[in-house]
Amino acid sequence: MPASVAAPAVTTVYAPAEPVDLVATVRVLRRGAGDPTFRREPDRPVVWRTVRTPEGAATLRLAQHADGSVHARAWGDGAEWAIDGVPELLGEGDDWSDLDVSAVRLLAETRRRRVGLRLTRCRQVVEMLVAAILEQKVATVDAHRSWAWLVRRHGEIPPGPVPEGMRVAPAADAWRRIPSWDWHRAGVDPKRSAAVMAATAVAPGLERTLALGRGGAEVAKRLRSVAGVGIWTAAETTQRSHGDPDAPSFGDLHLPGIVGTALIGRKVDDAGMLELLEPWRGHRQRVMRLIVASGVSVPRRAERLAPQDHRWH
Repeated sequence: MPASVAAPAVTTVYAPAEPVDLVATVRVLRRGAGDPTFRREPDRPVVWRTVRTPEGAATLRLAQHADGSVHARAWGDGAEWAIDGVPELLGEGDDWSDLDVSAVRLLAETRRRRVGLRLTRCRQVVEMLVAAILEQKVATVDAHRSWAWLVRRHGEIPPGPVPEGMRVAPAADAWRRIPSWDWHRAGVDPKRSAAVMAATAVAPGLERTLALGRGGAEVAKRLRSVAGVGIWTAAETTQRSHGDPDAPSFGDLHLPGIVGTALIGRKVDDAGMLELLEPWRGHRQRVMRLIVASGVSVPRRAERLAPQDHRWH
């Protein structure tokens, strides 16, 4: 048996003061059904994640029990770091108490049904940023396919008794060593691969933005100082890495229509979405999570075209 499998796990039991829904909270970290860094056990509230930490690779298993507690086990050089981050990963510090959605029936009902929904803070800035860059201006399914292909090819086998097929995403220097032909094979154009190169070249500085708290203007500014990273990509990153409660993804092709349909019964553009969300400034990402969790969708009135996307970077 490999040493990494034989090494004892680091464990903890997280018993949150308020209800937490493990699956609903961390599902935003999964980049499609084939994501090699994320696996949910079928029909069970059990999630496996591979984690690239400052101390090295780790595998994290999270299992929610009937009493609401989450039992966590981690393996690898980064196991202690992964275990230390479990509370924030599951929403500790994410305060919904000042959010009032009572005036909108859809939001109020979703909040009542999804009382355990929290904003995750996974503390993996570069990994979340790379994944968001791959999603720029392409269909989400294509971006997820690119992510899975690159992680399987250039990531590493995780420590511990990990489910088959999982991989740890490449470290910053490993992303920079990916040859141009592999970016091409993964379906990633030169503009996006260049943005990944630019981001990973300043990885330590990006990771240090975690010390600034749960996102905000300064964090967004630092991420957007990277060539090829704009408002949409920065928001998609800080929502996950920092647990930013006020970073909705402006510049998205689909979200304005979903938000407009949910709040006023019709599609709007980006400016309209900004106006609709303004009453909840400070909580706008929480409102976005409720809208998505509600299951509202935009009715299709025309023949479906080939997948395209036009999100800002």
